[in-house]
Amino acid sequence: MLSALLERIVPATQRRTLDEMVEDLDLSAGDSRAKRSAFWTMLTLSSVIAAGGVITDSTATVIGAMIIAPLATPIMGIALGSVQRRRTGSVRIVLFGCLLVIGVGLVFSVALPESYDLLSNGQISGRTSPGLMDLVSAVATGLAGALALSRRDVAAVLPGVAIAISLVPPLVVAGVCLGHLAFWPAMGALVLFLSNLFGLVSAGMAVFAVVGYGAGGARRATRRTRLAMALLFTVVFIPLVGNTTVTILVDLWTARAKEAAGEWLADTPGSSVTRVDMVSRTIHVHVRSSGDLPPRSELIERLDGEVPQGLPVVVQTTRGQRIDAGVVGH
Repeated sequence: MLSALLERIVPATQRRTLDEMVEDLDLSAGDSRAKRSAFWTMLTLSSVIAAGGVITDSTATVIGAMIIAPLATPIMGIALGSVQRRRTGSVRIVLFGCLLVIGVGLVFSVALPESYDLLSNGQISGRTSPGLMDLVSAVATGLAGALALSRRDVAAVLPGVAIAISLVPPLVVAGVCLGHLAFWPAMGALVLFLSNLFGLVSAGMAVFAVVGYGAGGARRATRRTRLAMALLFTVVFIPLVGNTTVTILVDLWTARAKEAAGEWLADTPGSSVTRVDMVSRTIHVHVRSSGDLPPRSELIERLDGEVPQGLPVVVQTTRGQRIDAGVVGH
């Protein structure tokens, strides 16, 4: 049954040979000097493009950097080398490649003023708070990439895989954040990269082993590889679970706060709550009002028991007023 399923997924007539896979994914095989020269040149250029896109908050520019970034090649080389149970130097290339991209981000960080709010930039904020769905997407993308590499007839999907898996942009974001001494956002971006790295390697190992690229038909990686993958999974999984949990709680608290704020304004004609969000542990209640608002103490009372105590509350009106309503529970 497994062989029949394999034949459907990767037909023997379209299956690439091991020599072809090694030639594409192992930068030390064949004309290694030319391949490494192309790799480092394209990685440097893609890093500069990604950094420019991040600094200017340009999605199109960042996508362009994703397409030409070659970092997925040695990462998939790690997966192939693992099932082949041989050293290829791919780990070292990936490590130095990461340092290069982070360094480019550090250099570009000088273009932003010291007072710049990093999280106001969508290209940065979107890559500093990864969740479990990012890991799920990374594994699925890794499966798609490994299957595309294993088949001759679906190589056209590889640019889509390059866009779906974010490798260079989070490393650039980490460098930019480190340049502004924003260590927690930098850690978030690194966790996103590591989750994508784990997704590519684990999915690649699974596909390459099942297809038959393993050494001597082996379908299991070495004990050292399994331990390394387990450690990487732990390093990635714990912060992703924590961040996902926090995101769920924040969504719950903001929904409760919006309901409470709506009740607070219920008897005020022409007033309504437009949105509620939480920024830096402060609840921001955005309201539309043409007249005076009810007493702020009533809002705090309604929020008591609905959100954690000790959270400051700020009311912002469409007329540009910013009102410090107080602290929940105080």
